Formats: sequence, structure tokens, C-alpha cells
Amino acid sequence: MSTPSMFDSTKDLLETYLAQIKRGELQLPDFQRGWVWDDEHIRELLASVCSGYPVGAVMLLETGNKEVKFKTRPVEGVNLQQVPEPEQLVLDGQQRLTSLFQSTYQPNPVNTIDSKKYSIKRFYYVDIDKALDSANDRYETIVSISETKQKKNFRGEIIEDYSTPEAEFKAGLFPLNQVFDCSNWRMAYNSYWNHAPEKVRKFDEFEKVIINKFKQYHLPVITISKKAPKEAICQVFEKVNTGGVALNVFELLTATFAADDFNLRDDWAIREAKLKKHRTLAEIKNTEFLQSLTLLTSYHLKKVRSEAAITCKKKDVLRLSLEDYKRSADAISFGYDEAAKFLHQIGIFNSKDLPYSAQLVPMAAVFAVIDKKINQDAVRQKISRWFWCGVFGELYGGANETRFAKDLPELLGWIDGGSEPSTVSESSFNASRLWSLRTRNSAAYKGLSALLIVDRCLDFMSGKPIDHQIHYDENIDIHHIFPRKYCESVNIPPARYNSIINKTPIAAATNRSIGGKAPSKYLETLKKRYALEDGRMIEILRTHVIDKAHLDRDDFDSFTRSRMEGLIKRIENAIGKSIVRDDDSSPLEPLDSNDYADSEVQDEA
Repeated sequence: MSTPSMFDSTKDLLETYLAQIKRGELQLPDFQRGWVWDDEHIRELLASVCSGYPVGAVMLLETGNKEVKFKTRPVEGVNLQQVPEPEQLVLDGQQRLTSLFQSTYQPNPVNTIDSKKYSIKRFYYVDIDKALDSANDRYETIVSISETKQKKNFRGEIIEDYSTPEAEFKAGLFPLNQVFDCSNWRMAYNSYWNHAPEKVRKFDEFEKVIINKFKQYHLPVITISKKAPKEAICQVFEKVNTGGVALNVFELLTATFAADDFNLRDDWAIREAKLKKHRTLAEIKNTEFLQSLTLLTSYHLKKVRSEAAITCKKKDVLRLSLEDYKRSADAISFGYDEAAKFLHQIGIFNSKDLPYSAQLVPMAAVFAVIDKKINQDAVRQKISRWFWCGVFGELYGGANETRFAKDLPELLGWIDGGSEPSTVSESSFNASRLWSLRTRNSAAYKGLSALLIVDRCLDFMSGKPIDHQIHYDENIDIHHIFPRKYCESVNIPPARYNSIINKTPIAAATNRSIGGKAPSKYLETLKKRYALEDGRMIEILRTHVIDKAHLDRDDFDSFTRSRMEGLIKRIENAIGKSIVRDDDSSPLEPLDSNDYADSEVQDEA
């Protein structure tokens, strides 16, 4: 006698499952983690659906087994006056279903996060003209707009406004939360354009190309029977949530190359071990290595075929052939090796002090191309300026593929006597930004520490230059100059004393000697304990852009004004351009929880 199967597989329209979610028939077991997908992931998911691409199967559990009863909750975004008992629970696929429900099946903005993990609210649109142009990536046609449906410049002036249907019609932006019932929007759209035949035809085509893809999209579903015992359900849930390996581009290429008897994983393991001997490359990712290799491959291809594009988007990485990899892997390994040496020369000695690991992607490709030119001082000066412009312009914090594709040819052209790269020309830094640089979460925060080190700042206690050896021997880290405990005792606000203006690279032992004392007190202690003459102490502090007279008087305000100007000049020298200076205002806003996250914020008592 055969045993009945505990699961069934089928597929049904996406809209069917979204409707079940809205009615509360399909819910989540309460032990599921919260919804966490960010804005970029949502856009990628929407792009896949409107392209008809598979987004993976969903696993559901039938309810009704009295021995398998979980506390349940509706999917995020569902509003029900009375929550019914669900018919099914989502065991796997919560992130995808929640993202699709919030963005396409309810009228409110989607609660999500940006690339820096800050909470944001977004509406999602499709650019009609871009969607009808087959040359565009589908991802680029998905538009994410703030909850106000407006975009403002730094002066608070509205520069884009889609807050009314008329504004949407004019801009040609279709709201995806209308995708499953667009009849009213279509009528208003046609009326707005006075039923112009070309507009009517355009929307008809858009409906075929995009809207119908959503309406006709079938989602594969595996349903576990309510007859399944609890231990089986728990095991399945554990496997589908923690047992798998993320299928990124590296894994896909590994599978592709395996058909030609080449083990990409083994080859990368050898390269990775060599590269990670450099502490600055301790966090290097295989996907970043492949991006650099794709940049180099596309650069060489463009030299042969002028119509080819220099690029390193995911789709281009996946197009790498085994021959491409073998041809360029050694050159990119060389490029990363040289990048690590370059970082040492500019005061960056380990991965935690690296402002942007992403900036190494184009840098490695550039070094792979210029080869022996690396040793020319003029070349290194230009690369250094490009690097600091990226850091202090804070240009590498989000999706960077487009910038990478511009960096490689533009930086190489600049080295050969051409114009400045976009990263240099677009970079800007405002002096007031110094007040909000408080933790390692900011690239510019780490960049300033490196600038002080490369300019040979001296340790307070020993007077030794903080070079690579001292950095590790003396456990150098970023610490307060006016200690936190002292600042709190004299009511200096955290938003001021936690700024990078009040921090500098200091040895761990020196920081313990400083403790929580007033600067005037700990300077006397250091001078006596380590036999430092007053003139020598002035010289040491000057290398940190500190005027000793301000510390002698415990004058925090004069100290910050003076040091702020000194740090600005260091940045100006690094980026090769002037910085806008604002009136010094007191930043009294409360710190968020991340402002105490790093060790350098914690002073000794």
C-alpha cells in the first residue's frame, strides 16, 4: 500500500496568491523573520516578473492540523478589521510575496530600506517609453519614487513632481499598484491626451508588453499537506531557510565553467588565499573579482569592436566565457595585488579602514591595464586624486556598475593626458559634513584618518610616525581628543564631541593614559610620564592638525573651529579642489543607535 505524498506541486496566477494574501487566507507563521528586502531587491523582483522570468518556487503549508498549530500573522501591508483563520501559511517565499503584494496590490507606499539600511517609503512605477524600447534593461524601466512622489534639491525646491495622476500621465510613468486593474488609470490617461491615436496605441502596446506579463504570470508553488507531522514541517522549514547556498553570479559561472571541466571555485580559492595575505583585501569577494575581470574583458573587446560597451553589470558577468576568465584572471589578480600596495602608501593598512571596497573594482582593472606605468609618480598622483575624490565625494555607496564602467576608460584616458574622470569632476565636499562624520559607517570618516596617517602624524605618547608597523604593534585606532567622559561632564553635546573633528588615530596605550581626563590634564601626564618637552608636544599635536594652546585651555569651541579648518585643507589637498565652507553651527540633533557602534567611540574611564 503506497504512502500518500505529504506535498503537492502546482502553479497558479500570481494575482490569485496576492488576492489570498489581501483576504488573509494566506498568512505567515509568526516564527518567520520580518520582511527585510531593500529597494534595489524589490526593483529587481518587479523587473523579473514583468520580463516573465522565474523568481523561484514558493512553499506553503496547509492549516487545519490540530497537532501542527502555529501563531500566525498577516503579510506586512495587509489591513483587515478582523483577521480570519488562514487556509495556508508561507514557509518559503515570504520576501518575494510581501514585496509583490506591497508594490502591486495595495495603495500605500512600500515600507523598505535603502542601501545604507535606512527606512524609506517608496512607490514603484514603470517608465512606459523605456519599457517599450527593447534596448533597455527591464530593471532600468522600474522607477522607485518617494512616498511624497516628489524629488527636491538640496535647497528644498521641488524638481520632480508625480503626486497627481496628471503628473504621472505627463511623465509617462505607470503606477504598478494599478497593474492588476488599470482600467480607470487607462481611461484618465487617454482623456488627458485627448485620446490621441499615438498615445492610445502606445498604451495598448504597453499593456501587451508589461501589464499582461503581471496578469498572466504563473507562480510555481509546493504545498505541504496538513497531514504532515510537525517534525517534518520543522525540518523542511529549517532546510529551505538555512540549508541553501546563495546562488550569486559566482555560483552560476562555476556551474557554467564546470561543463568545460574547469573548477572555478578551486581556482578562486588559490587566488583568494594569495590576495588575502594583504590585510586590506581581507574582505575581498569573488563577485567583486569577477566584476573587475568583466570590466577588463569588455575594455579589450571595445578596442576591437568600437560599438561594444565597457560594463560589469550582472548580466555581463554571466556572459563571461571560460576563455575570457583564463585570459584576464592573472591580470586582475595582479591589479588587486597592486591596489593593496597602493592602499598601504596612502595610509590604509587593513580592510576595516578601507572607505569603499567597491572602489577597488575599477582600480584593479586600471592597474591591470597600465602595468609598469604604476611606478610613475605622475600616474600614482592622478590615481590618488581619483581615489580621494571618490571617498570624500562619497560616490561609491550604492549601485556602482555604471560608475565603474566610466572609471576605467576615463581614468586611463586621464593618465594618457586626457580630461579629468567624472569621479574627479563630480566630487564635492561641504565643510559642514565633518560634523556628521561620527563612525566607520562613513567612508569620509575613514578617509580622514588615512589622510592623517599618510601625512605622518605622530603618536601622542611615543612620538613615532604611525606607519604600517606602528599601526599594528601599537594597536592604532580612532579615538577622541577631548574624551567623551570629560565632554559629558562639561555638557558638550554628543553630536559635537563624537564628530571626526574631535577624533584622531591614537595608540591603545596612549588612549588608556588619556582616559576621561580634560586635555590640559592628560597632556601634563603624557609630558611627565614620557619626558616630552613642551616644544615636542606642540610638534606632535600639529601633525594631527591640533593647536596645543586650545587643549591647554580645554577650549573645545576654539579647538573645533581651528581643527575643522585644518582638516578641510587636508581634504582640499587630497582632492585637488576647494571646499565650500559654511558658518559653524552647533549640531545638536540626537545620535542614532549606530553612533556608538564602533570601538573608537568608547574611551577609557
